[in-house]
Amino acid sequence: MDSNNSDNSKSRNLIIGIGNDFRGDDGVGIVIASKLREHNIPGYEIIEYGGEGTGLVALWKGADKVIVIDATFSRAEPGKIYRFEIGKDVLPTNLFAGYSTHAIGLAEAIELSKTLDCLPRTLIIYGIEGKSYESGQGLTNEIAKSAELVISKILEEI
Repeated sequence: MDSNNSDNSKSRNLIIGIGNDFRGDDGVGIVIASKLREHNIPGYEIIEYGGEGTGLVALWKGADKVIVIDATFSRAEPGKIYRFEIGKDVLPTNLFAGYSTHAIGLAEAIELSKTLDCLPRTLIIYGIEGKSYESGQGLTNEIAKSAELVISKILEEI
């Protein structure tokens, strides 16, 4: 018998919106998670998360499918949408680091999960290029429009 077999009778699926809604467009992941919660998506737990990457590892450990949404800072056109599936696509390590206030960010959390062998079976990352990360609440218009597109894409995907 393999002691690593897990009970697959109940899958655990998460949508995690990352960000700080007091730093402008950095809050896009949290805004999207909040709006997705209004859709009452069966089979998914929706989490608004603003903490360290090490906490992400704990959140998604043992999950089957995880969708993460976060702001990016790569100096691309504000509102640009990125989608990566870990294991199939390469996640640029600098994409999610520009304005992060966390010592360990999303890319590092993924690498740590690989090392600890606790990545979800499916891990999809959506990034939206931010425009303004100034203190204050609210998304800029470009990012709010992109957020609506990402919500539609996620609803189609699940």
